[in-house]
Amino acid sequence: MVIKQTFLNHKGGVYIYRLHEPKLKRLCKENGFSRLKQYLESVFNECPNELFNNGPRGSCLKFQLIDELNNISGHEVSSLAKLGLDVNKDRFRDNHSKVQVCMLENDKNTVAMEVPIWLDPKELAAYEHVFQSKENLTGHIDILRIENGCVWIWDYKPNAQKEKYAATQVFFYALMLSKRTGIPLEEFRCGYFDQHYSYLFKPSESFLLKLNKQESLKTSF
Repeated sequence: MVIKQTFLNHKGGVYIYRLHEPKLKRLCKENGFSRLKQYLESVFNECPNELFNNGPRGSCLKFQLIDELNNISGHEVSSLAKLGLDVNKDRFRDNHSKVQVCMLENDKNTVAMEVPIWLDPKELAAYEHVFQSKENLTGHIDILRIENGCVWIWDYKPNAQKEKYAATQVFFYALMLSKRTGIPLEEFRCGYFDQHYSYLFKPSESFLLKLNKQESLKTSF
């Protein structure tokens, strides 16, 4: 097992970005995601950390953008979450770390965790209207998987059933990674989960048409 990691001191705390290099190399080669591999490797030396100290954050988005979700009980990622909470109960204090590290170490499709991403205001037409900011939107992807020719963005939510805005958050994570890698959004899949339930959807550029109807965010970033 070869897991490379670095500590990112960003607004909101210290994030440990971890990358499973052998799985990344194999899965990116098998699925044709060389640009994803290049981006994930570049983060260790070229992450623009200054962008993450100001501006809107993906985890603070408080509006609904996705209407239809596929609710699945017993999905593979939920089983992995349950396993992580058990096997890592004494290894980590934080449930996110328990689940994320377990998936990175044991799941054949998980290649990275706490992946830093950002969106430039010029990359989204309705940016200033929605975010009331000229600074970059930033975030960290909990779990990044590659499966069946798609890049999967997963967010661990301890009480997934009660989440109202998680789908919006994960959609923007996919959009940000699409912009950073040049991989079309149609090659992404999104979801959030806990040990009981998983909620999945296919991101689409059409979701962005709803942004002009959104009021500017009232959330403190």
